[in-house]
Amino acid sequence: MKARALALMVALFAVPAMGAASAVDERLAAYRAAGAGPFSAEAGERLWQREVVRAVDGGARSCTTCHGRDLRRAGRHAKTGKPIEPLSPAVNAERLGSVKKIRKWFRRNCKWTWGRECTAQEKGDLLSFIRSR
Repeated sequence: MKARALALMVALFAVPAMGAASAVDERLAAYRAAGAGPFSAEAGERLWQREVVRAVDGGARSCTTCHGRDLRRAGRHAKTGKPIEPLSPAVNAERLGSVKKIRKWFRRNCKWTWGRECTAQEKGDLLSFIRSR
């Protein structure tokens, strides 16, 4: 009986992690189909920390502006002050669990941070970095 309960608990905790891997893998495959790759967590980390001076307001922004350097910790939106849940799948299993949410947040955050859409290569590198944390 104990072995059965343990197997059930392992299965329940593994489901969110498998969903995140599936959504990330699906997006990476889509980016490869668009001609991007190979992807690099190291390149993603450099992108994560890269500051961009926006022509609109002259302010410098990077992904760390709101999310911070440690993806295991909560962040705070620079403009609204709204709390942002940790991005690390190790801390927040729901974070990379949905293709729809990954697409939505890349669209919003790339435009807000860099003033443009991210390329497929950038998205793949950033996802590789986030998943590695």
